[in-house]
Amino acid sequence: MSKWNCNIVAKMTIATKITVHGKVQGVFYRASAQKKAQDLGIVGWIQNLVEGTVEIFAQGSEAALIEFKAWCIEGPPQAKVSDLTSHEAETNPSLTSFQILNG
Repeated sequence: MSKWNCNIVAKMTIATKITVHGKVQGVFYRASAQKKAQDLGIVGWIQNLVEGTVEIFAQGSEAALIEFKAWCIEGPPQAKVSDLTSHEAETNPSLTSFQILNG
């Protein structure tokens, strides 16, 4: 692969949908995840779901998403993550920030 092709791959934007299970509500998970996403240059959103999980749509470089998912497994100090599932999602070019949604 040429140097030019490597740079394009490194800058490609991809998206993932993440569901985090465990003690992840009422422990500043959303605010902490928002800060981490912003630090990594990730755009998207995060929300609580009624069954007690947290749902995340994250979009950015592959390297940033790998680091973000690793952080999501740990979460903030008060969280106790028991499981995390993720799958590739369609990118949304209109996103410009990482938002906490009411949910």
